[in-house]
Amino acid sequence: KNLMSKNLLNRIITSMILISIFFIIIFSHKYIFVLSILILGIIICVEANNMFSKLLKFESSKQNTFIKNFNFNFLFLNLITFCYVFFIFCYFLYEIYKIEKSIFLIYIFSICVFTDIGGYTFGKIIGGKKLTTISPNKTISGTIGSFIFCFIKLILFFNFNYLDLKFNLNNVLFSLMVSLTSQLGDLFISLIKRKANVKDTGKILPGHGGVLDRVDGIIFAVPISYFLLKFI
Repeated sequence: KNLMSKNLLNRIITSMILISIFFIIIFSHKYIFVLSILILGIIICVEANNMFSKLLKFESSKQNTFIKNFNFNFLFLNLITFCYVFFIFCYFLYEIYKIEKSIFLIYIFSICVFTDIGGYTFGKIIGGKKLTTISPNKTISGTIGSFIFCFIKLILFFNFNYLDLKFNLNNVLFSLMVSLTSQLGDLFISLIKRKANVKDTGKILPGHGGVLDRVDGIIFAVPISYFLLKFI
């Protein structure tokens, strides 16, 4: 019980620090923002590197025929991750920051945050049938809660008139698509962690694990958000 309380306290403190850093960065000079997302990208790639190493070693230990060449697969996975993180995630993150106001990034991130909160809340309170074996903690009720909670940010952002937020079809579709992508991103990273037999992608964030554990949904939601802004 004391250990759980300590972990919860660490989680809360870390979350408060992360939120503070996020707001400082997002409203700072653009060069600080660019440097920050590059640092974020490097951390994500390092954590992915460590996870892939454990994944391939774990699969090799089971004599999995799919893992034939450790070095080749290891380099290939890291190359794909590097290209995605820096040329897709970081690029589109900067494009949204440059084209839209900083507050719009908060709007997008809030969809991901409330998606997580909704999934956790409904999953704990209602529970029920498991969504998938990829992540045993994910439930169907949690998925429904994620979609419901993703609309809360519409209420919170109504006062920001320059975002032109209305409860119309476009905003509903935008919220649902970003929420869905965030959940799929979370499941995808969970699948890799499960295959690698690891609980967290790192230990840099007390109570949370690694940075990738916290942004797994966001790194997939940002590119989708950019395309939705362009075409919806």
